[in-house]
Amino acid sequence: MPVNLEVRDYIATVTLNRPEAMNAIDPESATQLHEAWNEISARKDVRVGILTGAGERAFCTGADLKKTMPPAESFAELHFGPRAGVPPVSTLQTPKPMIAAINGFALGGGLELAMLCDIRIAASTAMFGFPEVCIGSIPAGGGTQRIVRAVGQSDAMLMLLSGERVDAQEALRIGLVSRVVASQDLQVLARSIASRIAANAPLAVVAAKKLAQVGGELPLAAGLELEQQTFGLLRNSEDRIEGRRAFAEKRKPRFQGR
Repeated sequence: MPVNLEVRDYIATVTLNRPEAMNAIDPESATQLHEAWNEISARKDVRVGILTGAGERAFCTGADLKKTMPPAESFAELHFGPRAGVPPVSTLQTPKPMIAAINGFALGGGLELAMLCDIRIAASTAMFGFPEVCIGSIPAGGGTQRIVRAVGQSDAMLMLLSGERVDAQEALRIGLVSRVVASQDLQVLARSIASRIAANAPLAVVAAKKLAQVGGELPLAAGLELEQQTFGLLRNSEDRIEGRRAFAEKRKPRFQGR
């Protein structure tokens, strides 16, 4: 299968499994990515997800150009008409936290896929880039919008307009990734971060993610008001009460997602 999903200890690991094609996304991969995201969203035994690529060369190099031919429909039909087929990978959404463990090349749509995740960590050998302008195109899977939000205007423009690749240390400097480690330590770090998230109260984690995402698009006053409303929703939850009891009793809390 081009996409593998494994669940263990409340952590779902999604692996792009086409190392012979640099984990490029073909139509089957796109379908299975949507299925994986839907499963992560629906399963109560999943609290956090990790996305990575098989092999050591690539996380994902974007769309498989050999298997993704231009559609027969006009752009107007696709954009405004009845939706058919597999939605774009850029629409992947889950309320649960996702960690991108970037183990090699993350180029074009592969970098866009990484930026769909909430936390990005990288192997020291990872490389990042948007080469689309070099072949007369643009990163149209959310790349032009998310990169500015991730790293700021100047660094984003440098990547978008030059098409040059950025190594892992430069990605760390500009804030594109949060950690850089040796290749052999990447999955250990990903699971360590995921385990810490999975140990926290699930409803609070989902709420914090949603507030951070939505609040970034709101005026500060509106974001603060939404924050207070969300706090009120969580105030009497079983997990919040359990967290206080566990603290008083000097033990680890047993969160149930209620």
